[in-house]
Amino acid sequence: MAKEYTQAEFDSLMEKVEKVDIRVKEYLELAGYEKWARLYAPVNRGWTRMSNITESINATLVSARELSIYDFLEEVRKMFGCWNCSNRKEATQTYTTLGKKYQEMLTLNEAMSTCMTVVPSIEYLHIVNDGGRHYTVCLLERKCVCGRFQVDELPCPHAWYVLKSKFLMPEEYCSNYYKPNFVVMTYDVSMYPLLDKNDWNILAHVAEEVVLPPKWKRPPGRPKKKCDKPLSELLQPKNQHSCSICG
Repeated sequence: MAKEYTQAEFDSLMEKVEKVDIRVKEYLELAGYEKWARLYAPVNRGWTRMSNITESINATLVSARELSIYDFLEEVRKMFGCWNCSNRKEATQTYTTLGKKYQEMLTLNEAMSTCMTVVPSIEYLHIVNDGGRHYTVCLLERKCVCGRFQVDELPCPHAWYVLKSKFLMPEEYCSNYYKPNFVVMTYDVSMYPLLDKNDWNILAHVAEEVVLPPKWKRPPGRPKKKCDKPLSELLQPKNQHSCSICG
């Protein structure tokens, strides 16, 4: 349901959930569809519906958490600076019209459009027959009834076939954010390092301020470093294969 593009597909899956357990449907409604379903999202979330990047950053900063606040922030700055530089270098060395991931998706959509027929209605409005079902494609608004063209901001198989029939370049109908020159702009913001502590110009009233430790009692036992695993991970079979790097 999180991945669906149309209301009919979403409702069909929700009916199946209701038949299995109506409490699950009530829980999802209470949580709010806009928080997890692409169809109801107030903004275009694209394909990102997971917190992998957060987990990766948490795992990278395990040892840095032992440092003081200044040294911790400096480690974070250096880490993001290295990532920024590496990603910018990779983006500048991309010579395709789109980024690798989006170029592959566009190629896949082209392969899926081979068995379709198109009937033009007006110059920018077309009807595509796909396996006996009709889909309306509007090139002017970059929309298709299937929902993928406007949500993915990438020509879906139906739009691909229309563009091919009109001898138009599908890359021109893709979001600019998928193109290497825009990806490079993402990493144009430089991350400047802080001055050495000896060179700081600290205001007098700040230097005179006395900072006391918090009124907090350390609990018994060794402090935890790892996050608590959710129930879904604890219930996984022990012999399940997983990546040795990210787990």
